[in-house]
Amino acid sequence: MATLHPFRALRPLPEYVKDVACVPYDVIDTTEARALAEGNAHSFLHVIRPEIDLPEGTDEHADAVYEKGAENLRAYAAGEKSVQETSPALYVYRLVMNGRAQSGLYGGVWVKEYDDDTILKHEKTRPDKEDDRTRHLLTQQAHAEPVMLAFRDSDAVAALMEEAQQGTPLYDFEASDGIRHTVWKVARTQEVVGAFAAVPQLYVADGHHRCKAASRAFHATEGASLQDEVAFFPAVLFPAGQMQILPYNRIVKKLPEGPEAFLQALRTRFEVREAAEPAPDEK
Repeated sequence: MATLHPFRALRPLPEYVKDVACVPYDVIDTTEARALAEGNAHSFLHVIRPEIDLPEGTDEHADAVYEKGAENLRAYAAGEKSVQETSPALYVYRLVMNGRAQSGLYGGVWVKEYDDDTILKHEKTRPDKEDDRTRHLLTQQAHAEPVMLAFRDSDAVAALMEEAQQGTPLYDFEASDGIRHTVWKVARTQEVVGAFAAVPQLYVADGHHRCKAASRAFHATEGASLQDEVAFFPAVLFPAGQMQILPYNRIVKKLPEGPEAFLQALRTRFEVREAAEPAPDEK
């Protein structure tokens, strides 16, 4: 059975949330991060992409980068733009894109369940990316971003999520990319934890390297217990019935051989056909 763990979130005050909110660390490069954070000292990119505050050309894996990220996080935590919950909490997080909404639970999940495959994976991880995220966690002593997990639909969980969304949201804003983000704090925390305990398994939708890094960071923490906060990492958990699986296309920019030879090599392993639209007709 899956564990959902309430936690004491460090979060922006509502009036600053639109300035603080940013894209995940791994969907942009350093140049794009600099451009997005330009003129915005509140952007959380200063924590998850801290090389933007160092001279151009700085290696993003240099010691100074990890240290700068920790420094920026400490400044954010101590500043007047953020608040930390006084008691552990859970949240409902809704995204609306192109008129379509999906809502998930935001809380902590357990390293133990990642290690024992209660949280199931669908791809392997690269050691270099594991190393980067593990070092990021250990240096900052914090999880700066959630992973995205899915679970099979549960009527009990759905009813409690729907109830939470009837209240006044903590945050409700539209980002520059047109996606609307709304967050509610859950009032009936223990009821949600109890209902979620009947969910048999979780599935990693996005964030394999952050999951693995969370496990590594826990095992690297001397004297850590599975009951300590370091044994949990943040996730947004979406009911599978609400998730929309988009096409995941790849563009080959440089061929190892001519186009016809390349296509012929593909035909030995795949069905190759031209299509008017780069989207599959069915799952």
